[in-house]
Amino acid sequence: MKEAKGWILIIGILAIAGWAGFSVVNTVRDMTEAMRDTTENALGPVNEMTGGLATQVNQFLNPTPTVLPDPVTIIHEMRAIARLETIQYSVEKVVTADRGQGQLEFFFGDELIFVAHGVVIAGVDLGEMGEDDLWLDSGILYVNLPPAEIFIATLDNDKSYVYDRDTGLFTKGDIHLETAARQAAEDEIEKAALEDGILDFAQTNAEVYLIRLLNTLGFPDVVFVTE
Repeated sequence: MKEAKGWILIIGILAIAGWAGFSVVNTVRDMTEAMRDTTENALGPVNEMTGGLATQVNQFLNPTPTVLPDPVTIIHEMRAIARLETIQYSVEKVVTADRGQGQLEFFFGDELIFVAHGVVIAGVDLGEMGEDDLWLDSGILYVNLPPAEIFIATLDNDKSYVYDRDTGLFTKGDIHLETAARQAAEDEIEKAALEDGILDFAQTNAEVYLIRLLNTLGFPDVVFVTE
């Protein structure tokens, strides 16, 4: 009997101890969560201030460029044109430009790699045609078209960019080097289009278009001739 009472007493003590431990754990957990919430609330303004400061520093180091066009516009020339654009090329060229410092390149050199995206447009200038360039003979319309030419060979600034630039130890770089690279890129783009036969395509496309137009106007037989 005494042993049973002893076991009951021990079990009771253990139950009380377990309940007390459980209460302590819950209390500690609640206090920890409360402290964490308090810390987050306290650090919230600090974090916001730090984030705002980082944004201001980034804007200072990488400012947005401001472009202010001159309100005065000067028109130098205005003339009528009758160009028939018949083909467009989109060309990409990689141009390397450097100052050619030779053995002193490590100290004073400046080199950049420019990726150029350009557009070349060609066709025939119908404004160069005169009355003698169109004549009828036995129901056949003869047409003497001007030779095809390139109207536009320019860079697409939205797609062209400096891929890499390497300057010497004692130089900040030549401010005119990128301009020279752009000019060379335009020349190379036009050259590439010419080598690919853009003028031949432009001439052929112009003849095909004009044949359709002249047929619609009532000239079923059209022959293109050269001088």
